[in-house]
Amino acid sequence: MAKPTVFFEMSRRVAAAALVGGAALVAASTVFSAEPYPKVIRQAVDSGVKVVKSFPAVSGLTGWVMLQDGRYSTVYTTADKKTLLAGVLIGESGENISAAYEEKYAPKPDLGALFQQLDKSSYVAEGTLSGPTSIVYVFVDANCPFCHYTWLALQPYEKVGLQVRWIPVATLGPTSMPKAIEVMAAADKVGAFRKMEENHGKPWTPSALASETAQPAVASAIRQNGELMQRFGIAGTPGVIWKDKQGKVQVKGGMPRLSELPAITGLPEQRNDDSSLNKFR
Repeated sequence: MAKPTVFFEMSRRVAAAALVGGAALVAASTVFSAEPYPKVIRQAVDSGVKVVKSFPAVSGLTGWVMLQDGRYSTVYTTADKKTLLAGVLIGESGENISAAYEEKYAPKPDLGALFQQLDKSSYVAEGTLSGPTSIVYVFVDANCPFCHYTWLALQPYEKVGLQVRWIPVATLGPTSMPKAIEVMAAADKVGAFRKMEENHGKPWTPSALASETAQPAVASAIRQNGELMQRFGIAGTPGVIWKDKQGKVQVKGGMPRLSELPAITGLPEQRNDDSSLNKFR
């Protein structure tokens, strides 16, 4: 799974916001509502970061669930309330304490509402276009090797009723955006997308037409795709989203194992002899 470290980026922004001064104190729901925010948290709030909740954490720390640009992150303040910690808490047995806190305290996205927005995103529909048996959405970065493996793995399913809506994002380096623009600005988006995947890992020469300056609207749509991916809580590409047989929205971050594809696609298992997929069998 290719991860752009969304958690760390959000935490960095919260920590950075705490370094700038401000005077306004914004009210927020917190288990310590009778107490003022520590200065390092108040300065983040004054800069536009919202405090969603606070909670007592290990080793005398206080945890803070923060919201900025539609993304949640958890940071911590020390017992003296003078220092903000942004990062992962690891226990003495190696357990990820931060992950447990996020699972308990961070709000979960409304997947049903978000799923409706997928159809409004900027995507490339590949596979069975007329009367598909099922539809799967995949957030994909042109530079992501695991996205490429996902594409290879789903090819046999596309031939027997699956429609895949590939949603390009730009998270893995400076060429991700121009590669995505090249696909989404093409007259034949499916052909351009397939060419990109077939040439994955090969040298690529950017076109002057595949730039944010030349295609501002396309670039904006790709950035919005990335924001939607983050709202789903997907921390890296690929991000696979589908509805199961009960109609419940399911989300998987990372390359699925081949054994998972029948449940994801709602189709019988399809043979795939591509040797590059052996590690995912």
